[in-house]
Amino acid sequence: MRLYLSSHRLGRHADSLLRLVGNRRNTLVIGNALDYIPAAARAVYTATTYDPVAELNAIGLHASWLDLRDYVGSPIRLHDQLTTCGLVWVLGGNAFVLRRAMRASGFDGVIHGLLSQDALVYGGFSAGAIVTAPTLRGLDLMDDPAIGTWGGEVISYEGLNLFPKSVVPHVQSDHRETSTADSAAHWLTENNMPFVGLQDGQVIVVDGDETTLLA
Repeated sequence: MRLYLSSHRLGRHADSLLRLVGNRRNTLVIGNALDYIPAAARAVYTATTYDPVAELNAIGLHASWLDLRDYVGSPIRLHDQLTTCGLVWVLGGNAFVLRRAMRASGFDGVIHGLLSQDALVYGGFSAGAIVTAPTLRGLDLMDDPAIGTWGGEVISYEGLNLFPKSVVPHVQSDHRETSTADSAAHWLTENNMPFVGLQDGQVIVVDGDETTLLA
């Protein structure tokens, strides 16, 4: 299994991501953690503030968008699409919104299968890193679990269980979510739940049996 989990955007170790990906540079970018934001506002933000596709292309990857909403109830089609890339890159936003899109599209099962075959790399930052844990408990102090839900929907705290510990991004950082991130880290500590706190710039790299925290 190969994972690249960052606190904020690419972090300071894009070279390590490129080494992990190797020659399969095709990258699919998943932005469903931002589904609660109107499309027009997202387009303005991408055009004026942060374009993840451009950021990835700038380091030598070949990135394009993948919207999990286009694959709801179609895990076979999603599997076929993901086999065309060497990296799936999952953006930040709301981790609970992201997990709902992953469950609805069948991404959960598809990504486990492809990672077990070492067919691609899972990379992501903030919410994209948070969801790799076994559980999202405690991370509701950072992200509202009720955003984007329909009336009466049961909120799930189940993570993807790709990484064995909770991941808390933005701790002790100059980020607007640092205060809530520190609260989440405190809650996990008080409840004896294993976690890794990431400052912005830091990255967790998993390459087979080796896990490294890059400071």
